[in-house]
Amino acid sequence: MNLTTSEISYPQTEMEDNTVLWLPACHKNDVPLNGGVCVKYENEQIALFHFSRRGEWYATQNLCPHKHQMALSRGIIGTQNDEPKVACPFHKKTFSLIDGRCMNQDEDCNIRTFPVKLENDFVYIGFINNHKGNIM
Repeated sequence: MNLTTSEISYPQTEMEDNTVLWLPACHKNDVPLNGGVCVKYENEQIALFHFSRRGEWYATQNLCPHKHQMALSRGIIGTQNDEPKVACPFHKKTFSLIDGRCMNQDEDCNIRTFPVKLENDFVYIGFINNHKGNIM
């Protein structure tokens, strides 16, 4: 799924000192149950996950920090101590879907996470505008 800024309207939500710009990513049925897809927005690849066993949605960067390949959307999702996680399909390193930290005790690398919301059966990924001209 490729989206460009000309195709998107940006509903906004205030979030503390930042504004969240909501990217309409896809219809909820476009994402496999308990699986993920890659959503491309401009130069960014986002891994979008529907953790249907928990009734939850998550989004992270798609880039694996170890292999530097766009692969996390094809990873295996599960839980560790009731915390949702994704395992890279290449080396099985696991990352929290909540805050992006590497859950392997011997590793110190994290991934970016993004807010997700579901409205009218459509999934939105949030990008934070920090009012300094930066969208994160």
